[in-house]
Amino acid sequence: MADPISLIYRLEDRPPPAKAALAGFQHILAAIVGIVTPTLVIGGVLGLGEQVPYLISMAIFVSGVATFIQCRRIGPVGSGLLSLQGTSFAFLGAILAAGMAVKGRGGSPEDILAMIFGLSLVGCLVEIVLSQFMDKLKRIINPTVTGIVITIIGLSLVKVGFTDFAGGAMAGENLGQPVNLLLGAIVTVVILICTFMGKPMLRIGAIMVGLIVGTLVAMALGMVNFAPLANAQIFALPIPFRYGLNFDFGLFIPMAFLYLVTAIETSGDLTASSVVSGQPVSGPLYLKRIKGGVLGDGVNSGIAAIFNTFPNTTFSQNNGVIQMTGVASRHVGLYVAGILVIMGFFPILGAIFMLIPKPVLGGATLVLFGTIAVAGIRILSTQPMDQRRVYIMAVSFGLGLGVTLVPEATQHLPTLLKQVVATPITLSGLSAIILSLVLPEPKTAPEASDQEAHAPAE
Repeated sequence: MADPISLIYRLEDRPPPAKAALAGFQHILAAIVGIVTPTLVIGGVLGLGEQVPYLISMAIFVSGVATFIQCRRIGPVGSGLLSLQGTSFAFLGAILAAGMAVKGRGGSPEDILAMIFGLSLVGCLVEIVLSQFMDKLKRIINPTVTGIVITIIGLSLVKVGFTDFAGGAMAGENLGQPVNLLLGAIVTVVILICTFMGKPMLRIGAIMVGLIVGTLVAMALGMVNFAPLANAQIFALPIPFRYGLNFDFGLFIPMAFLYLVTAIETSGDLTASSVVSGQPVSGPLYLKRIKGGVLGDGVNSGIAAIFNTFPNTTFSQNNGVIQMTGVASRHVGLYVAGILVIMGFFPILGAIFMLIPKPVLGGATLVLFGTIAVAGIRILSTQPMDQRRVYIMAVSFGLGLGVTLVPEATQHLPTLLKQVVATPITLSGLSAIILSLVLPEPKTAPEASDQEAHAPAE
């Protein structure tokens, strides 16, 4: 647990409004890029165009509602910790795959969104059910499976980030122009400088600073298009099911699997939140918070689908803000929620984010996606590399990266099967789970056990 003396305000303390608002604003600075970036990436890759500002507003709005539920805890729903929620990067691969499938059938942006939100609404039930069995799924919810899936998520998204780095999927002949590569490199360098040479507040806002600097350089080069602001809607009310709902079982399987992964990630994030907040990480209270937090994750992802945005999850970067500020009060989360909900009523904020050129966004997402892969590797590094784990990793990585590098390998499979195995996240994750269940655990040498049993007492 964290040293209670280092906390200025503990979990149940109520800071004065001014201090609570200041601490809350720092949490928003740490999270805002993570909240809006998945929508920017999805909108850009799938060509959602004029829908993107509204989608960004809904991402911010739902993040506020979801944060309120997590921090306030409504009945059994929510962790009761200072835990922020926002759009999850983990679902990007499956969402893009589903969107491209609908687009390939000739679907409009509205058709694409209806499918994504339908899949998300049904998928959230997976996490809601799993939340009640978190302590009984250790056989398949383990660091090896989690590490493999998270690593594949990061590696499979690097192509998306690097495509933007080079100019974006719609750049045509301009893809890879030196000016695009220069802009992406500038953003990456600025992020590294802020992270390793800046003050704590600068480190927290490193991604935001990188995006601002890159956009200013792009403006000087005449590469910023202000057209989206001309027709941007200043104020809009959230409209449930604005794009309708659709469903496809083949596209659903990757989404369902990722809700399992998200449940694992959320339990880890909430454990970290408990540590930095000076709260227990074992026992009935801890387990209640984990179950409530994962349940909140599922419920909030359902709310996200209803209000036209993408699945939500807990954000781990805000644990660093708690450590930096010494404010662990969950009541600060209510201020964060209120600010985000108000921001969500203004689509023009989303239009401002649309001004960011693709190479600038790529310089930031390349770092973000790379760190996702590194997070998975770090999880794997905590496990002993016995023969069983080596082969689970080898087969899972081989299959997942194989379909990424050679997508044509699945072209002759039946449509339903192709939709499952052509997604690297699903294929590697299912491989890891099946092998974890099938391959026997290493046995301790019986001779050593007998020697220990008959060893004389000292």
